[in-house]
Amino acid sequence: FVLDFHKQTNSPSLFSLSRKKLLTLTVYKENTEERGRAAAGMDTGGGVGVGAGAGANYNPRTVEEVFRDFKGRRAGLIKALTNDVEDFYHQCDPEKENLCLYGFPSEQWEVNLPAEEVPPELPEPALGINFARDGMQEKDWLSLVAVHSDAWLLSVAFYFGARFGFDKADRLFNMINEFPTIFEIYSRMAQPKDDDEGLDDDEEDEEEHGDTLCGACGENYASDEFWICCDICEKWFHGKCVKITPARAEHIKQYKCPSCSNKRARP
Repeated sequence: FVLDFHKQTNSPSLFSLSRKKLLTLTVYKENTEERGRAAAGMDTGGGVGVGAGAGANYNPRTVEEVFRDFKGRRAGLIKALTNDVEDFYHQCDPEKENLCLYGFPSEQWEVNLPAEEVPPELPEPALGINFARDGMQEKDWLSLVAVHSDAWLLSVAFYFGARFGFDKADRLFNMINEFPTIFEIYSRMAQPKDDDEGLDDDEEDEEEHGDTLCGACGENYASDEFWICCDICEKWFHGKCVKITPARAEHIKQYKCPSCSNKRARP
């Protein structure tokens, strides 16, 4: 109809405009197909595609397919925040435009601009994660990205599962809920540093009280045993030597060792 209209009107401007529209549609179709190949884990010849990584031909329909998609994207995001964290950190330059962290079913990740299509083909991840990078402690910033990544994973999974009935959607949620969140995984990775600090504290405590002797049995202080100090004579005792447990000690406002208790009892 458009070409016939051009012939009848001989309007070069309208024909030129139509060619531009057709060219735009062609480019849009090619970009969409490329994102579809990236989502399926296929080689696009130029790395992972832009956007949430799902094209028109990529549409998981069963609970198992959606769950497989979820696991792949999750694995990619975990990789970005753990094994590839240095690369991820440097890519999130605050001087760049709004950036998003994408995970793909192929277990790959990418930091890129959001999809240009409005509305987007899939829910988009948190926008502008790079802007907060230098305004927070690195650990806190990565934790924030992890939380947003968890929210995005769920939104994508239930976008695909929106047509499921209640039973299938409930089953999908239960399958997803069997896995720890990205935030939980990142938090566990950060935990060993705290444990190391705890060990250092124990070593310092051992050095400080290493020469302390139990007022009852005369043995040296050990950090792996419960000790209690007399508030009168300020001597230390093994809890087992004076028959005081940690639970009982919590209810004692002022502890008196057996010797001090006997002295106070005399007339």
